[in-house]
Order: sequence, then structure tokens, then C-alpha cells
Amino acid sequence: MLPPGLSTPHEVSQYYDNLYYSGVASGKFRPFVYPFGALGGFLVILALILDNRRSRIRRYAVYSTYAFMCCFHIWCMRRSHVATEEARDGFAEGRPTSTANIDPANGHPDVRLRSMKGARVQLMRSDSQSKSPPFYWQSVPKDSLIERFDWVLDAFTSFRGIGWTWQRSGLPPPPSFVEDALCGTLDVVERPEPERVSRTGVRRLSDRNALVRESAINLIIGYVVLDAVKTLGIHDPYMWGYMDAAPPAFLPEVIRQSFALTRIYRLSISCTAIYTALWFAFKLGPLFFCGVLGPNWIGLRGEPWMNPACMFGSFKSVLDHGLAGWWGGWWHQTFRMVFEEPAGWLISRLGLEQKSTVGSLTSVFTAFFLSGCLHASGSYTQLGDTRPILGQMRFFLLQACGIAIQTFAARGLKSAGLTQRLPKRVRQLGNLITVMFWMYHTAPLLCDDFARGGIWLFEPVPVSIFRGLGLGPEGGGGWWLWSDLFAWRAGEHWWDTGIAL
Repeated sequence: MLPPGLSTPHEVSQYYDNLYYSGVASGKFRPFVYPFGALGGFLVILALILDNRRSRIRRYAVYSTYAFMCCFHIWCMRRSHVATEEARDGFAEGRPTSTANIDPANGHPDVRLRSMKGARVQLMRSDSQSKSPPFYWQSVPKDSLIERFDWVLDAFTSFRGIGWTWQRSGLPPPPSFVEDALCGTLDVVERPEPERVSRTGVRRLSDRNALVRESAINLIIGYVVLDAVKTLGIHDPYMWGYMDAAPPAFLPEVIRQSFALTRIYRLSISCTAIYTALWFAFKLGPLFFCGVLGPNWIGLRGEPWMNPACMFGSFKSVLDHGLAGWWGGWWHQTFRMVFEEPAGWLISRLGLEQKSTVGSLTSVFTAFFLSGCLHASGSYTQLGDTRPILGQMRFFLLQACGIAIQTFAARGLKSAGLTQRLPKRVRQLGNLITVMFWMYHTAPLLCDDFARGGIWLFEPVPVSIFRGLGLGPEGGGGWWLWSDLFAWRAGEHWWDTGIAL
């Protein structure tokens, strides 16, 4: 718990630094260092490189490796409990380890989309010489170890299955010339097409220049917004971890005197920061993989249509479907595969129908429980006075409850004939009000836990325009902010030597 009397963000960060270093010195904390921290993931990749379909022993080796990985990551979270160099970085240690436990290379998936090497050039010159379509589905490579390593690594890092047969719903299909090739068409010519949009609003561009240009512009916008939100939020001691702090003095008196308006202000800052940070990060992928590397370096993974412009969908999903649309359509679906597959396995084991009421409820609650585990792990490893179960886990379970309540209520209204009588705009307004009401009462469980853990002390941008101009609070930093992001640690053994977060 933060001691009273710390008056600047810098003093709070210094308090956590002292707490961390004293814990390491006493042996209470263990630094989380790379590459040892990634040992579990490395072992899983090595195990999956073995083609376990032809050997029961190898298959058992994969299972054993996964069991070891689970134990290893649990040990890391317990031994490295709040042991990252800053409280703000602790979330970044616990969350990936829990993700790796839930997502063992997506269950060793089936086949991925590949391109014939040089096929496009050959087709442009002489179609008659081509004996195979330019694009095809590639199963586990059997002959080349390097090719198999590339295949496994792609599976291990492809959360939504883009370019795989198990691609998740909510993503638009590839361009028509790719679909034609996969159907066996030989005389396929790559041609520019208009963007394709999924039912949830995720966009897929086939024009590389358009994607790179859009990503670059959005990165600039996101950078400025992220810096502005961080500068504004850091004025509030609540963001440092003081839950009972008074609102900032620059707010109008009507907000400062109102509990509800103060909560709305803080939730707005927190949710805007979360959304903008993720939105900004999702723009980095297309710019790097498509703009910097491109297909000449990384093959199909550098094609624009393999890199959606953004992982967020359209907000229209919220207006049309309420809480279900918020989490199942508008919000990013990065971990959809991680949550859906265990839910599907459980439903099949219980002998339930996927589309039945009980099956749907089982799927929803399992997915949000796993999401709660993911976020609670990040909360557990932070230095602050966090509440992993009563905070983040409870928040995500309540989202499942809210979806269930709203779904049953919508069915009841539709059965009574009331839904059909209301104009579409009125129904959308009702969904929006329901979502905002639910978030007002549940989002503090998440945002308060973020603040307690010190996550808002993290500096999302290396250079702050607004704080460099003197708009930040005292002790809130200046132009350059990434002086202590990570450091090299020379330990007594190889496993405690490396890059320490």
C-alpha cells in the first residue's frame, strides 16, 4: 500500500523502485529477466517442431512440455511476484506468462496459407508453365527443419489465425484472387481490390501503399492523443494509486463536488488511455511487417491483406448488440482463439450443443473466466496493493453476467413483440445506455486495480510533447521519459542474467 504524503508521480515511482530493490536484496523478490523468462515458450516451440502426428512418444513429449511450461510460468509469477523493476511493468510480466499457459501454440493447428516461391512472376510471363495455383494450404512441413520452425513460429504468434484454416470469425476474407487460387484456379493474377470489411467492422486492404500511409498517419494521431491523455491523467493522484484522492483542482467545481461526475471523468481518462494504447500498438504491426519488411523479406506475412488495418471493429456492433457487441465485435479480438478453444472443448466434454442456451452460457462464462485469469495474473505480479480476484477477475465475470442478462432481456422483449415496434435508433440508444450503465458500475473494478498497481505510471511514449512544454505536474517528467525502461542485469548464474524489465 502506498504510504501517505507522496506528492509527485516521481516520488511514487521512487517508492516502488526502493521497494523493488530492497526486496531483491533480501531475496523476497526475484528479478524477471530475459531470456530465462521466455524458457517455457522456447521449449513449447521446440516440442512442436517435432512432428508428433507420427509418434505417440513425441506426442507425449509435447504434453509433458506443456505441463512443464504451466508449472514454470506459475513459478515465475510466484517467485517474480511484484519483482519487475517498476510497478508499472509488473502487468507486462504476469500477463504474457498466463497467456502462454492458456495458448499452447493454439493447439498445434492444421494448415496455413502459403505462396509458391516466384509464382507470381512466373504467372505474369507464362501461365502455361505453372502446374500449381500460386497460393495453397501448407500442412506441417516434413522434410525441412527450418521450414517447420517457421511454420510453428507462425502458429505460435498468430493469435487470430490470419492466413490459417482456423482463422477466427470477425475477420474479412482475403482478396478474391487468393480465394480463387485456393479453389484450384491456375490463371490467377494479383490485382488491386477495394478494402474488405468484416461483419464486425475489421478492415482488410489489398493496397500496400494505402495501408502503410494510413498506419503512419494513425500512428502520429495515436501518439499525440496518448501523450495528451497521459499528461492530463497524471495530474490526478488517483492515477498514482491513491484511491481516495480528491479530483484535480483544475476541474470545474460541479465535477469535483459530484461522486458520479468524478467517477465518469476518471473512467473516461482510464478507458481512453487503454483504448488508445492498444489502438496505437495495433497500428505498429501493419507499418512494420508490411511497410518496413514487406513480402520480399517475410513472404505472405508482409502482404497488406495479411495485416488488417486495425484489430478493433466498428462501434456499430455496440449499438446493435449491446454488451455482446462491445466484447464480441467492437473490442479487439486478439485472444479470441485462446478463449474459444477451451470453451469449445469443455462444451464437447459436457455433451452440450454449441448453439443451445446452456452451451452459449458455458462458452461466454468460460471465455470471460480465462480473460479474468489473464488479467488477474498481470495484477498479481505488480508492486501495488492490487486485488487480482476481487478486482480484475470480478470485472470480467460481471461482463459475462451482463451479456447473459441483456441477452435474455432482449429475447423476452422480442417474444413480447416490443422490439419490433421500436425504431432502430431507439433500440440502438437503449443498447448504448445499457452498456454505459453497466460499465459505470463495473469498470472501476478494472481501472482502480490498474491505478493501485501503478500501471498509469508507465510512460507510453519516449518523448512527451505536452510535458516538455511544461503542461505536466511537478515531478511528472519532461521531454525524455524512457531513461529507465529496462536494464541489463548481471546475476550470479545464467538464469538470472539478462535483460531485466
